Amino acid sequence: MAKAPIPGLAKTRLIPSIGAHAAAVLQERLTERTVETALAADIGPVTLWCAPDFAHASFQDLAARYAIMLKQQSDGDLGARMLGAIAATSGPTLVIGTDCPAFTTDILQTCANALAGADVVLVPAEDGGYVLIGARAVYPELFSGIAWGTSTVLTETRARISALGLKTIELPALWDIDTDSDLDRFERLYPEMAL
Repeated sequence: MAKAPIPGLAKTRLIPSIGAHAAAVLQERLTERTVETALAADIGPVTLWCAPDFAHASFQDLAARYAIMLKQQSDGDLGARMLGAIAATSGPTLVIGTDCPAFTTDILQTCANALAGADVVLVPAEDGGYVLIGARAVYPELFSGIAWGTSTVLTETRARISALGLKTIELPALWDIDTDSDLDRFERLYPEMAL
């Protein structure tokens, strides 16, 4: 799932420190890296769920170069948009954002394989959310009434999974890029992608 690299739309929490243009450039680089990683994992078709739509030149370029499918994200909050992506598939699905450069092909393959025996797979984010959710079927309760963007997302999601009696596999936490310190870490670990 990705926002178009439009200044003022993408990576808005970083705009006060790096500016809207640099935030958009970062979004574009992270999206391409995520597409490359997802394709290299070779676990199934890759669809880039785009916001506000898939008309942006950057999305069209990715589709042309990597032969991926583009779809427009559903309306609503983050939960509604993720639910829309899962509901649009006919089998086990992994949903990831584009702001976790720590994703590797091995992690994605492990998550895909986990859904052979689990209903849900999660990769927590260090900040209290998650950077990946995978599901073998559609579970709307996992995506509604969650305080998205807060440090309670993972706790709330775990509680829903438990209440539904779903079998889950949770991998070790990864980090994503939301704050200035996350950006510093990114630039230190991935200097080839630094702004």
